[in-house]
Amino acid sequence: MTPGSAVIQPSDLGFFSVLARAGSLSAAGRELGISTPAVSKHLALMEARLGTALVNRTTRRMSLTPEGEVYLEHARRIMASIDDLSQQLGVAKERPQGLLRVNATLGFGRSHVAPLISAFVKKHPSVEVQLQLSVNPPALTEDLFDVCVRFGAPPDARVIAVNLAPNRRLLCASPDYLARRGTPRVPSELARHDCIGIRQGEEAYGVWRLSSGRGRHAVTEAVKVRGSLTTNDGGIAVAWALDGHGILMRAEWDIARYLESGRLVQVLPQYSTPTSMRCSRSGISSRPGCGPSSSSWRSRCGAASGRPPPDGALRERLRRGRSVRAAPRCRPA
Repeated sequence: MTPGSAVIQPSDLGFFSVLARAGSLSAAGRELGISTPAVSKHLALMEARLGTALVNRTTRRMSLTPEGEVYLEHARRIMASIDDLSQQLGVAKERPQGLLRVNATLGFGRSHVAPLISAFVKKHPSVEVQLQLSVNPPALTEDLFDVCVRFGAPPDARVIAVNLAPNRRLLCASPDYLARRGTPRVPSELARHDCIGIRQGEEAYGVWRLSSGRGRHAVTEAVKVRGSLTTNDGGIAVAWALDGHGILMRAEWDIARYLESGRLVQVLPQYSTPTSMRCSRSGISSRPGCGPSSSSWRSRCGAASGRPPPDGALRERLRRGRSVRAAPRCRPA
């Protein structure tokens, strides 16, 4: 059945409610802004589609038939439900509510995502948040999260990622270690130093890639590093670096406060890590091959009605504390 041949059309409900309230064809025409013949024609079409009379017409007054009374009761109830739905959706846009499921990496989740969620739920108390931290991202086939905050390029072409901030990784060490062992001046000299290793996710272990130059002139050098201390926890690795056990490659967001205080100093500041690393809020489309949308490695932006995940606050937090102290030029030991 085509929309034009439907027995009851949405526009009929409002029309008949006005007609019953107005009490006459002419009064209904004035309220609807149409002529009396147009009102009469609309009513006749309705009755023809339904196969029954809705209105008793006389020269002086108009009254509803029993079928018309039933039609009016349902029409008013449906119209009231539509108005209620519109109101609820309008309120949802103004007041975020619902469940937001978040996944993030261990260290970044503890130090940045968890504090932001705390502030977010204070501002939006109707939102319920579930935060799970893990080394590896959830499987693409699992619909477990609404937002995943991860580093690096999306692992699948169907994943839609929103770039939040650069994930600049720096080499650093304590002043005490550099005073004892000297400061490397080129990447190859790292092979003679104690380097603190971090085994996380699927990243290659024991190889640090450092780049110099820009654009087409950029040159990347892979250096095999070694050391007596290895961990899968970034916080522990930072603590070891603070205790003077060696040189560490770590994300700026995790060591910025120590660089600012001077407890750690940057090593080889003229070199950078590969730029493919990034912090992102991501999602996977429900249709393979379709364009960008948003993340549980699946898009579910409406899970908590009316609320965008707090990406802006996360970006602002990551912008803070960018000053970095470079290591002094010490002579090699």
